[in-house]
Amino acid sequence: MRVASFRAAMLAAASGMVLSASVAVAPAQADYALTILHINDLHSRLEPINKYDSTCSAEDDAAGKCFGGIARVKSKIDERRAALAASGRNVLTLDAGDQFQGSLFYSTYRGAAAAEFMNMIGFDAMAVGNHEFDDGPAGLAGFLDKVETKVLSGNIEVENEPTLKGRVPGTLVLEIGGQKVGIVSVLAEDTVETSSPGPNVFFQRAETYLKGAVEGLQAAGVDKIVALTHMGLPRDMEIAARVPGIDVIVGGHSHTLLSNTFEGAAGPYPVLVQNPVGRQVPIVQAYAYGKFLGEIEIVFDDAGNVTSATGNPILLDASVPADKTASARLAELAAPLEELRAKVIGSTSETIDGSRDTCRAGECTMGTLIADAMLERTRGQGVQIAIQNGGGIRASIDAGEVTMGEVLTVLPFQNTLATFQLKGRDLVAALENGVSQVEEGAGRFPQVAGIRFTWTRARKPGDGRIIQVEVEGENGWEPLDMDKTYLVATNNYMRGGGDGYKIFSEAGTNAYDYGPGLETVLADYIAARPDGYKPYTDGRVREVK
Repeated sequence: MRVASFRAAMLAAASGMVLSASVAVAPAQADYALTILHINDLHSRLEPINKYDSTCSAEDDAAGKCFGGIARVKSKIDERRAALAASGRNVLTLDAGDQFQGSLFYSTYRGAAAAEFMNMIGFDAMAVGNHEFDDGPAGLAGFLDKVETKVLSGNIEVENEPTLKGRVPGTLVLEIGGQKVGIVSVLAEDTVETSSPGPNVFFQRAETYLKGAVEGLQAAGVDKIVALTHMGLPRDMEIAARVPGIDVIVGGHSHTLLSNTFEGAAGPYPVLVQNPVGRQVPIVQAYAYGKFLGEIEIVFDDAGNVTSATGNPILLDASVPADKTASARLAELAAPLEELRAKVIGSTSETIDGSRDTCRAGECTMGTLIADAMLERTRGQGVQIAIQNGGGIRASIDAGEVTMGEVLTVLPFQNTLATFQLKGRDLVAALENGVSQVEEGAGRFPQVAGIRFTWTRARKPGDGRIIQVEVEGENGWEPLDMDKTYLVATNNYMRGGGDGYKIFSEAGTNAYDYGPGLETVLADYIAARPDGYKPYTDGRVREVK
């Protein structure tokens, strides 16, 4: 979502709330101060990233142009934790979820690499993110077998899932500096649409779970409560406004940069929201991909009330040295991947924009490229329409040579090309779903080929946001025929109902979900252009007021 629209969404979500940055107040002698170091949405970016959130080249890294990487994350956490401890401060280190999915490290090692580095860093707790279910409950269970960090999620019901039963608590109480600190965690309820939790995992409304969990902690004498969430900032703001007793929310999922200093931040760090009893609840999030380490100091009075919340995310740029132990281990894990990643498959004349802000709110050049590639690959089968979810696009590619490693960073989910038949009216319903959560930056926004459509956010979701749809025929553009059956290409995740596209699984017919990998389709399309690919958009997705 673009920054401007995200700010609008924040303000909409904050209707009736107080939203502001905090003012530092020096702690009194009897006050208790807790510093929280936090990351979220690392998405397997174990190596440094470039300014497009894609894998950093060796040349750019040597030139100091890159950010993050797990070795820098470890280095900065170790440094801050030691400095705070030396000054007598209390420290809590948290991960707000989505360690899984996003690079060849995940494709190759699944959760094992993530667990190894989390153990090396020593996080106190981690929230289950939706992508922790990308390989089903068994994938999360395998991660739990290896990770030493307490992994939490309270609003997921796993008692009927044998691989997870009894293994995912919702709360954790730690004694830090002589005080009990409670951590309570929740996961986005639409994970059934955005990942693969399977038929035996159920989701409770976050607020319902949190109210009971917070009351339980308070009854046990815990008066300092941190909500570690993977819900996204708009939902975090709703939770803060509705659930009394939460002192601070450390969140993830929406990849939001909150900052008091960095240009382009979606809001202040922390965002403050008034809770049901009139107290201010600070909310923090630190973008994604290990580019920032969040640091917030929360000061409590003797009654357990928050009196101040101050801090800012720390940019992990080239000035932050990489931890040598983590770097050495990362190099060992990377060695088998180098040949595949280094393979040059083509070139692009300009940056291909696959940014989250763009591809989840409108037509983007990466979305156009992927949809065009899908359509070209299947046109010989009679396919007329291709649809790719914006959330399945995970990075941009900069100008110049394009490597297979970059393609795999853009499309890390190992989705396959899927084809099926769908009536025109059901296609409109699918597009309505696609634009239904644009204000929240949801991943369902449709990138398309073979059709063009006009839409508006002036209408409520599901209430006719799609104004016009046209299909490209032999004689040019023509209106979509509601009663006609079209052959459609998408990815197997969407075809199976992912990202809210239930209409594909329920109304689609003659489906085939086992085409080539989407990353192969994209790589082949780029490789077929010996003079290089030229990124473009052409107005196939048009928003009107």
